[in-house]
Amino acid sequence: MAQSITPLQRLKFNNVALKKLPLDSSLEPGSRTVTGACFSRVQPQPLLKPAFVAISEPALALLGLNVDDVLRDPHGAEYLSGSRVIPGSEPAAHCYCGHQFGQFAGQLGDGAVCYLGEVEASAEQISVPTNRSPCGRWEIQVKGAGLTPYSRQSDGRKVFRSSIREFLCSEAMFALGIPTTRAGSLVTSDLYVQRDAFYSGNPRPERCSVVLRIAPTFIRFGSFEIFHPVDDFTGRHGPSVGRPDIRAQLLDYVIETFYPEIQRRHLDRLERNASFFREVTVRTAKLVALWQSVGFCHGVLNTDNMSILGLTIDYGPFGFMDRFDPEFVSNASDKKRRYSYEAQPYVCRWNLARLAEALGAELQSAKAGAILDEFMTIYQDFYMDNMRKKLGLLRHQEPEDVELVADLLKTMHITGADFTNTFRLLSAVSCPVGEQKDSTDSVVELIAEQCASLEELK
Repeated sequence: MAQSITPLQRLKFNNVALKKLPLDSSLEPGSRTVTGACFSRVQPQPLLKPAFVAISEPALALLGLNVDDVLRDPHGAEYLSGSRVIPGSEPAAHCYCGHQFGQFAGQLGDGAVCYLGEVEASAEQISVPTNRSPCGRWEIQVKGAGLTPYSRQSDGRKVFRSSIREFLCSEAMFALGIPTTRAGSLVTSDLYVQRDAFYSGNPRPERCSVVLRIAPTFIRFGSFEIFHPVDDFTGRHGPSVGRPDIRAQLLDYVIETFYPEIQRRHLDRLERNASFFREVTVRTAKLVALWQSVGFCHGVLNTDNMSILGLTIDYGPFGFMDRFDPEFVSNASDKKRRYSYEAQPYVCRWNLARLAEALGAELQSAKAGAILDEFMTIYQDFYMDNMRKKLGLLRHQEPEDVELVADLLKTMHITGADFTNTFRLLSAVSCPVGEQKDSTDSVVELIAEQCASLEELK
């Protein structure tokens, strides 16, 4: 008796990126430099006894799936971990470069991530704004599926510890209204790798695990840096240096596919590209303003971790602040505190400048400079709008609001107040305040509850 086709096997793939962009078709094993290509074909390595740990039904709904669809599929955990190829998917890895901690690092790429393909969204999903992709498709990836040409000295695997963090934070950020990639499922296995979690010289075996990631695209600033010429400081260069034809091809694909309104609005190519760069700048400013308003620290804001769509991507050593500290750093390896909480807006602007450089002759430098000059103003406007909402200042915008927010944060810093809980407790204050008996004392007591003791401050 023939087995019925499951919802996972019925997914409608339309892998446009592999059709529109140069593809390296070699399956040569091992790490290597990939020239003249934006993607490389790969073969994911199966896990041993893959099993579901967590599933996000809202994220899977983007693909037209529900929890029962994947749990009832006898091969569900295999399909969503890359251990078995879903019919219609075309496993590949994306080639990109990046500036890491301020220095050009040369070729990086998807060293532990495998593109499975692009799934077409149904009419129902397209009609709901929160479920809408600008291209009508969702790229799905598996993170931790094994070696690719970009794995360098790594093994292409991710462990449960880091995978559960990415799964939880992706969906938490979405729930907070912050643009982000999504996490559809988390699969673990009986396959183990050695990891030194505390960098103490004592590696231990940890379970290999895989996160299913979903976004319209995972193209990033670093995708355009594969054309980077020889760097004066590091001596490294992009693998496709000297190929402006591919850069134009990649830029056309990104704008036509993910910014169609810009494509329709402009006939002049340079004007179109400037509008695209400005939109990326605005989205990036809005994103970092949202991060700052919830106390989120990305941890590794390299250019290869900056989405071309203004999404939060690549959840590594991220952290949410507890006690407010502008110098909070979530990455233990960031010894120079380059990616501290307070530095994030400035780092994002710096990364945008690197993107402008990567676009080269496709973007007039004078226009790029003028757009970059607006970044901090755009960011500050978004940030203050967020902070006014957190403080309930909804009716009027006053010049003193900036000073009010700054004074509040300064007081929180001095007193060691918890960032999230301080704002949360304001919801217990009656509005207008005058209607609450002993209102001033009550507010002070509430906020004082979130402050550190003298012993802790010492």
